[in-house]
Amino acid sequence: MNLWRRLSGRNRTLALTSAGVLVAGGLVTLPVTAAQAATQCSVTYTTSDWPGGFTGNVTIKNIGDALSSWTLGFTFPNSSQRVVNGWSARWSQSGQNVAAQNESYNGSLASGASTTIGFNGSWSGSNPKPTQFTLNGTVCNGGTPSTSTPPTSTPPTSTPPTSTPPTSTPPTSPPPTTTPPPGQRVDNPYAGVKGYVNPEWKAKAESVSGGSRVSNNPTAVWLDRIAAINGTPDSSSNGAMGVRDHLDAALAQGAGYIQFVIYNLPGRDCSALASNGELGPDELPRYKSEYIDPIAAIQGDSKYRNLRIVNIIEIDSLPNLVTNTSGNAGGTVMCDTVKANGAYVNGVGYALAKLGAIGNVYNYIDAAHHGWIGWDSNFGPVADQLKAAAVASGSTVANVQGFIVNTANYSALKEPYVKVTDSVNGQTVRQSKWIDWNQYVDELSFAQAFRQKLVSVGFDSNIGMLIDTSRNGWGGSARPTGPGPSTSVDAYVDGGRVDRRFHTGNWCNQAGAGLGERPRANPETGIDAYVWVKPPGESDGSSKEIPNSEGKGFDRMCDPTYTGNARNGNNLSGALPDAPISGAWFAAQFQQLMQNAYPPLS
Repeated sequence: MNLWRRLSGRNRTLALTSAGVLVAGGLVTLPVTAAQAATQCSVTYTTSDWPGGFTGNVTIKNIGDALSSWTLGFTFPNSSQRVVNGWSARWSQSGQNVAAQNESYNGSLASGASTTIGFNGSWSGSNPKPTQFTLNGTVCNGGTPSTSTPPTSTPPTSTPPTSTPPTSTPPTSPPPTTTPPPGQRVDNPYAGVKGYVNPEWKAKAESVSGGSRVSNNPTAVWLDRIAAINGTPDSSSNGAMGVRDHLDAALAQGAGYIQFVIYNLPGRDCSALASNGELGPDELPRYKSEYIDPIAAIQGDSKYRNLRIVNIIEIDSLPNLVTNTSGNAGGTVMCDTVKANGAYVNGVGYALAKLGAIGNVYNYIDAAHHGWIGWDSNFGPVADQLKAAAVASGSTVANVQGFIVNTANYSALKEPYVKVTDSVNGQTVRQSKWIDWNQYVDELSFAQAFRQKLVSVGFDSNIGMLIDTSRNGWGGSARPTGPGPSTSVDAYVDGGRVDRRFHTGNWCNQAGAGLGERPRANPETGIDAYVWVKPPGESDGSSKEIPNSEGKGFDRMCDPTYTGNARNGNNLSGALPDAPISGAWFAAQFQQLMQNAYPPLS
């Protein structure tokens, strides 16, 4: 039964415009005394707010003489406003007064140069913006730039010409004559080191009561559009921190690994509406030059050579070429197009080759989940499709360290009371409506078997699997405590399965879901790690159409009143009500995930 199965639609698309940016300071020209003449500056301060919390993004421009160090100062108008944590500067707060002192790598600011710093904050009542900033004690007034001649050296070669130049100006000391050798890969990048905790997600998690119980778990950073490379401070998804900001923060945390999701293929997520991307199906050249190349340039900076950088490669892509093209239930024109023009295969191959050339980068390709490709008719063909992409566009299987399953999905890690080999009254449980002749009932058994299949088609024997357990715990009062009744295969399966969805094809903001196993390395044979690649609490899509400036679409599978279609067996969608657009913070969902966590939270 080759019914449509798909992964969660992590739906993010177009970047916001820069409209609405507040420039604080520099709006009023103030007298400049002789003591102030050497230091002049302007500051741009923007925030992305949510109930009780916000991310602040501050760009400092030096329009005076060159500086070798700096300290920014400002005062919060509201006594409840607090800096929770920050990056790219050493932050401190006394009462309502805030200070940010440069780090070693961004202290030198030539005349005309800028640097961007940021922080996560909390507030109650209101979150007004500061009205005045100082740099080294001098009020930033946006006065006449200094006559000092800025240096003529070109930006570091780690930033490609097609991307926006970095906002943090590197030190002006001469670069080393030799580049330090890149880090050496280990068998499992997750083993023996701590993961990077994204401060932007951490602040959101802690804005919900009880969130501090899980907020220190590592989650992945999603790069779902070109603008996300440098940060999107005015977006309801992504955040002000760009790739370099996150890498710098990982170094500051002493993290051993950091995870990025590479998610911007031409014609992305060809079978869905809510998660289509910014690039058209024929824009492979842009994907290469404006997206992959800039990411590779930053990740390849020798500064990060001792950090294990894990890239999750293109969710919702290659399996679609097998299951959602013509001849399959739910096949789409877009999937036919990207299969015919090679956009997915060549895009993934290029990403693998470019990123895999960096010695401390680890690439894991998305491999769907058991409820999508667990049938014999899909299992082998998807493995072959993954192999074809791994050797496309100059890549080889050596650029693939493993695969990830259940990314952003809800499939249970283990089904303790239902085995695919069970029978009821002489009938195999594979005949049940839920299993529907699938060969697997949970993600662990599927991941281990699919790993063996991938090795058999030509991948290295030491590849490892990742399982996204961010939302597949299915705990709480609805969790079964034993097998279902033996009156029929359907009663037995439905009564005993811990996955409480209406259908394995349901993917959007599922009601009753819970946090799963916490991230950890080497949990089972062949499994490199349980990971939280989907940050818990970020919406899969809006429950109704919500006009927005981010290009986020509406998919009926996110509507709790939707009665389904052939793709999900004409079942209810199972989605939560009142959901915001994809990628936006969904506090009610996060509260539910904690409530239904399995293992339970203490």
